[in-house]
Amino acid sequence: MKKMRFLAICVIAVLATMNVKAQFATGADIVSSYVWRGIPQGNGVTPNIQPSVSFTTGAFSVGSWASTSFTGDVKEVDLYATYAISSKFALTLTDYNYNLLSTPNYFDYAKGHVFEGTLAYTGAKFSASLNTMFAGNDKLANGDNAFSTYYELGYQVSPLAKLFLGGSLANSTTYGTTGFGVTNIGIKVSKSIVITDKFSLPVYGILGANPYSKGAFFVAGVTL
Repeated sequence: MKKMRFLAICVIAVLATMNVKAQFATGADIVSSYVWRGIPQGNGVTPNIQPSVSFTTGAFSVGSWASTSFTGDVKEVDLYATYAISSKFALTLTDYNYNLLSTPNYFDYAKGHVFEGTLAYTGAKFSASLNTMFAGNDKLANGDNAFSTYYELGYQVSPLAKLFLGGSLANSTTYGTTGFGVTNIGIKVSKSIVITDKFSLPVYGILGANPYSKGAFFVAGVTL
């Protein structure tokens, strides 16, 4: 954890000395259920509210994303830092904390947190990401680090519709796989509903399946 604190101090120092325009942003989604990478969270059928806040300066962004179910069976607070290498490539470090109910002590990093590194590519139509959990509560049955790795490919078939395919590269209790497997495949369709001449409400629907677990899901969402 000393390395993590040192990294955080370095990032803050760089941000403080950069003479660029800074920008804050906040928002929230309301979703019919919370499905992450093809894996239902909580009981898998409860609506969730998912707020976010971010701070961007130059190529650096830091922020937080959270999810809480209407019945209280999901409570998650994540932190992240992103560096945009270029207009298409980005590196992200994420601190997931989605065990707040079973591990209410937020500062119990061994039990309540998982740390992940992500390399992402975003093109005009094609996108890809590789995400590896390298520390924290991501373990195999024998207690060793699982280094769970998730891949995802995306293709923008139209301005409002995107196809996606993702899954686990190896044995992972996080994704419920014993080897390579596709856990998340489907389509996301977005639309803006015009409320007034000055206000539109962004909505979306995600139709997907988890071929590995033989499950399917449909998520409807509203962005505020």
